[in-house]
Amino acid sequence: MRGDDERRIRWLWGGIGGGCFLLLLLLEILTEADELDILDIAADALALALTVGAATGVALLVQRMQRQHEEKMTLLADLEVARSEGEAWRQRMEMHLSGIREEMQRQFEVWQMTEAEQEIGLLMLKGLSHKQIAGLRGTSEATVRQQARSIDQKAKLPGKTAFSAYFLEDLIVPEATMRRLPQGVGVK
Repeated sequence: MRGDDERRIRWLWGGIGGGCFLLLLLLEILTEADELDILDIAADALALALTVGAATGVALLVQRMQRQHEEKMTLLADLEVARSEGEAWRQRMEMHLSGIREEMQRQFEVWQMTEAEQEIGLLMLKGLSHKQIAGLRGTSEATVRQQARSIDQKAKLPGKTAFSAYFLEDLIVPEATMRRLPQGVGVK
């Protein structure tokens, strides 16, 4: 639809330009006091065509610039909406995440984990290896392994995967799978 409107406007400007050209040429011929030959008429016609063509080109350029400005303003408005929606989403997620963090902290306390074990547990949940955790904490890998074993014992879980699943399994189960599970299964 927009392309059709643009073509119509171009034809309109072309028609206006052509009409102006003919009127100016007729005016030039009628007001010329001297006798005109074909060369004078052609020169006047060329000068008028260039003038009218330039004016028409400027009008089309101004129209296009206006349309691009409108598109830019629309894009900026859309961007602002997307930014505000993104910020609102982040705020909602932060509320949910803080609730999850609080519940994880409570569970760590139920398991009577030390601060170091809690930190290592969170880093394991992020998917870091023992070596990476040791590097971040400035300890040896053996120390991290020992603390990870202590976490497993206190949580009564068989390892890192079970520890991660304890906190994450209900967060990432596809909804279709949840509907197929028997009532109460998979929910802590």
